[in-house]
Amino acid sequence: MDVSRINLQFFASEKTEPATPRRREEARKKGQVAKSVEVSTALIVLAAFLGLNLLGPYLTSQLKDTVHYFLANMAAWQGDAAGFKALFLVALVRLALIVGPILLMFLLVGSLSQIVQVGFMTSGEGLKPNLARINPLEGFKRIFSKRAIVELFKSILKVGLIGYLVYTQVRGNLEWLPQLGLLPLSQSARLMADSIYRVGIRVGLVLMVIAAFDYWFQRREFEDSIKMSKEEIKEEFRQLEGDPLIRSRIRQRQRQIASQRMMQAIPTADVIVTNPTHYAIAIRYSPEDMAAPQVVAKGRGIIAQKIKEEGQKHRITTVEDPELARALYATTEVGQEIPAELYPAVAEVLAFVYRLKRRTI
Repeated sequence: MDVSRINLQFFASEKTEPATPRRREEARKKGQVAKSVEVSTALIVLAAFLGLNLLGPYLTSQLKDTVHYFLANMAAWQGDAAGFKALFLVALVRLALIVGPILLMFLLVGSLSQIVQVGFMTSGEGLKPNLARINPLEGFKRIFSKRAIVELFKSILKVGLIGYLVYTQVRGNLEWLPQLGLLPLSQSARLMADSIYRVGIRVGLVLMVIAAFDYWFQRREFEDSIKMSKEEIKEEFRQLEGDPLIRSRIRQRQRQIASQRMMQAIPTADVIVTNPTHYAIAIRYSPEDMAAPQVVAKGRGIIAQKIKEEGQKHRITTVEDPELARALYATTEVGQEIPAELYPAVAEVLAFVYRLKRRTI
């Protein structure tokens, strides 16, 4: 047994290479992306407390109006079905006016947190049944995985930090907390709201720091999960580009077809300029429909010999001009008009050919 071969195969199957764009696209279609739930949580907490602070006057006003309305109309309410329906509709509208802005804010912030992380994405792969999710062995592996340890560390860190922030805030408020019962209701409510707001903002900022770490970790885990082996990259390249042998045969076939078309165009040529043995270029010129002479076939070596043989079959005049032949071969492709700097030399050759034709006639 060849040990070196086994070792090379082992290393070739190791997933050490970054994922290709195609692999990333396939993972995205399956819903596999680098995202952190902590980012959404932190943004929602910050938005909640900032929003409540900004919407505080509006919410207070709506609550006062709602309570006033029900107290003012409670005596006139009849306990029949019509009265109950009217009361229910009013309560629903009042609730929508109070809760609607908060829910809309949460919806916008939650959607924005997802879009910032992964962009617009929809995938139904997560809804498909997967037996691996209920596999006890796989579940046991997940419990003791690196991800589970990080999640446990995050939970402990969040509980510890949030508890510490709440403790420091309460300790700082000890001087006025016992006096809340002696203060007017509005002032007591304002003090409590300010205290809760400060705690909420601090908690949100701490969660943002944890979310940044979690996003870095999730992105690193995602990149590791979609890594590919060198063999997988080669296989993907073969699938995208085709088998090298097949590509070679396709290119060979394309050259054959191009060569056949070129040979079929030789009977339309007016002259074949040769090296005389290495190069052969067939030129056609029709003043009625062409602005300049055109190369209809060219080649060197064996192809040049075939061009000359095909020209002899159709009695195409052959002119030996080594310099012009090399220049045409180097500067002009089949189907292209000759460059302007070669006009004089080609015109001289064509004039010679036309004189020969007139003499023959």
